[in-house]
Parts: sequence; structure tokens; C-alpha cells
Amino acid sequence: MIYLLALIPATMLTIAGYFVGFLSLRSEGTLRTFGRYLSFWAYTLAALVILAAIFAAAHGHHRGMHGMHGGMHWHGRPGVYGRPPMAPPPGIAPAAPMPNPPTPPAGGATPPTQ
Repeated sequence: MIYLLALIPATMLTIAGYFVGFLSLRSEGTLRTFGRYLSFWAYTLAALVILAAIFAAAHGHHRGMHGMHGGMHWHGRPGVYGRPPMAPPPGIAPAAPMPNPPTPPAGGATPPTQ
């Protein structure tokens, strides 16, 4: 919904491009050529604003490095970068440790390592 706000600068750029194009028709020489290029540039920027809003709406779940409000939130694993690991809730026993993998037979083929 916030991407609809892109219509405001796009509308202003379109109106400015039309206004500059209208004034360039009434002028002569290099000012007329400059006005045409300037109005074309305003229309191009308006189109780019709309395309950027469409692109941002299509990829809205990717918010860059920290996101819009994600700079202060924790996104790492527990126990990494100074955050203590979470304790299990009361009444739940901790999980048993994983058993060791069996050792391969002596002289036999060893399984590939990953």
C-alpha cells in the first residue's frame, strides 16, 4: 500500500514535463530544444519512479541489509555473537546427546566424507 505514494512524485514529474513541453513549443532556437529534452527527461523519471514502485512491490519481502525496521532486531542463532542460548521451558527435559557414529571396519572401504 505504501507503494501508492510513488504516484505523487510521478504525477508531479508528469505535470512538470507537460508544462515544460508546452512552454518549449512557444519558444525558439536552443531554448525550444532544451525544453523538449527537459520534458522528455521529466517523463522518463516519472516512468522510472513507477517502475521502481512496481519492482519494490514485487520484491517487497527483500528489504536489504537491515530492512525498514529490522536494524534493531535479532536475526542470528542463539548462542552466536554474544547472545546466550535459550533455556528449555520448565518441565521439559533437555534432549539426550547424539550417539557417536559407528566406526568403519578396519581395512574396509571408508564412506565418502561430505
